Formats: sequence, C-alpha cells, structure tokens
Amino acid sequence: MTEQNLTIVQAVRDGLYTEMQRDDDVLVMGEDVGKNGGVFRATEGLWDEFGDNRVIDTPLAESGIIGTAVGMAAMGLKPIPEIQFSGFMYPGYDQIISHMSRFRTRTRGRYTLPMVLRAPYGGGIRAPESHSESKEMFYAHEAGLKVVIPSTPYDTKGLLISAIRDPDPVIFLEPKLIYRAFRGDVPEDDYTVPIGEAAVRREGTDVSVFTYGAMTRPTLEAAENLAEEGIDAEVIDMRTISPLDREAIVESFKKTGRAVAVHEAPKNGGLGAEITATIQEEALLYQEAPVKRVAGYDVPYPLYALEDYYLPSVARVEEGIRETVNF
Repeated sequence: MTEQNLTIVQAVRDGLYTEMQRDDDVLVMGEDVGKNGGVFRATEGLWDEFGDNRVIDTPLAESGIIGTAVGMAAMGLKPIPEIQFSGFMYPGYDQIISHMSRFRTRTRGRYTLPMVLRAPYGGGIRAPESHSESKEMFYAHEAGLKVVIPSTPYDTKGLLISAIRDPDPVIFLEPKLIYRAFRGDVPEDDYTVPIGEAAVRREGTDVSVFTYGAMTRPTLEAAENLAEEGIDAEVIDMRTISPLDREAIVESFKKTGRAVAVHEAPKNGGLGAEITATIQEEALLYQEAPVKRVAGYDVPYPLYALEDYYLPSVARVEEGIRETVNF
C-alpha cells in the first residue's frame, strides 16, 4: 500500500476525496467549500473534480446548512456539511438536537441519517471571539450522535471514512491547532479506523493519562519528559468522545492505579469527569490516588493575550502527573 506524508488538514481532504470518488451519494456543502476550497483549504480541489452538484457553496446560514443536510440524508444521500468554526454551530443547534440526533428513533428505525457534520474546533491559533470553542461535550451528551476527534493524520482519514460510511450522524471535530503542525504517513488507498476505540499512544506502568485532539501532543511530550524523572506514564488517545471506550479506560487504570485526564474543554462537565466516574464505578478497588483533571478553565474562552495560559501546557500536564504519582 502506497503511503503519503500528509498534515491533518490534508488527510481530511484526502478522506473526503476518497469517499466522493468511491460513492456518488457523498457530497460536501458549506460556506466557501467550493471554488475557494474552504477557510482552511480542507476541500481544496474538490469542486474542480466533482463540480457544483457535489461540492456546494451555501449561504452563511448554519441552521440552513445543517437542516438541508438532514433532509438530504433522510432521502438517501450522504452529505458532509462543514461549519467554518465549531463556535458557529450554535445557530444550528436546534437542527442538531431536534432532528439530526433523533431521526432513527423518531422513525422507529425506518430511516437512518448518514451525515457527517465537520467543524474545526479548539484554540491556540490566536483567533477572535467564537473561533476557539471546545464544547464537544454539548454533543457527546446527546443520544443518537457519535462524536469523533482525531489527533493524527492517519486517524483523521481513517476515522473520517468510517464516519461517512456510518449509517448514523457523526459530529467530526478537527483540532485546528494541529491542522498543519506535523505530518504523518497516510495510505493512499481507502481504509478505516473504528469509531469508539481508543489508542494507546505510549505504554506505561505508573499512571494512565487520558486525552484527545490537540492535547495529545503536549501530553506525550510531558510523558517523555517525566520518563527522565523515573515516572512511566501511559498515554491513551480517546479518539472518540461518544461512544466512549470505557473498556480501554478501565483496562489501563487497572494496570496503573492512577489517572490524569487532559483536555482543553472547560473542567466542569468535561470528559475528565466522565472518565473519573467510569473509574469509580468499574475500577474503584484498583485506585491508588485521586483522579486529576488538567483542563481549560471554567470561564469564557479568552482572547489571545491569555490563550497560552488557558490551554493545558506541557508544564501543567507534568505537574498534574507528578501530583498524582506522588500522592
């Protein structure tokens, strides 16, 4: 199988291209996704290849974009609407919750809704207000939606293809901080990465560190730094927020007895709380220390002067791991 060296945003484009070429029912729609190739160029060249009927420039109307995609999916197409930034999804929230997530249940299984709602999410790029949200738990709370967040180019293409082929709706959030931060090997052919399965990014025996998205890289860096101090951290990339791979959480925790959760979303009600509850319910007797959460703060996302302070840094992750191991 031939490999290509791609960034995450290039892997998004490759995944879209692969599925559009394979399946004529797959189409892309959103603001500036056509001739312009999208605000981050994730759809660059697709309009030239597939034309107006399958790469559709829409008005600036998020509720209309998502609602139209719901209707298309109900009638058998496989739309992939793009919202330019996840912080712009809120005008379409009613469509997501009232229609997108409930269609299979509402029709008693007569209809599925094969659509993927894509959006860049997260901070770190010095963007203005409403461009740096990390509110993925809004959607993880809703039954009927899958929520996927990749952290590597390989996983990005494989998870996106899995999402497009899934009969049910998927929220696919792309960490824009690492869109072009590094490259990785990505097969040219089509392949899938299973939705709902975490990945062990680093084996370890002293503490389990659970993370996802853009926070995977600083977490791995912190783990490597702490190895020099004799702390052996296992790093788990959750990859999917819903459904959550609870088996991977419990399996790792039973090995280490200690856990840290790292995410840029606010601490209150974040995935770290769900990971903590899972450990309490299913692995309490293995616990050697309180579960530590290293997360964004429970405040509105700050403008760029305070952005680096808000986001979990390598130093903050190291501190959280040390505190847990030394308890």
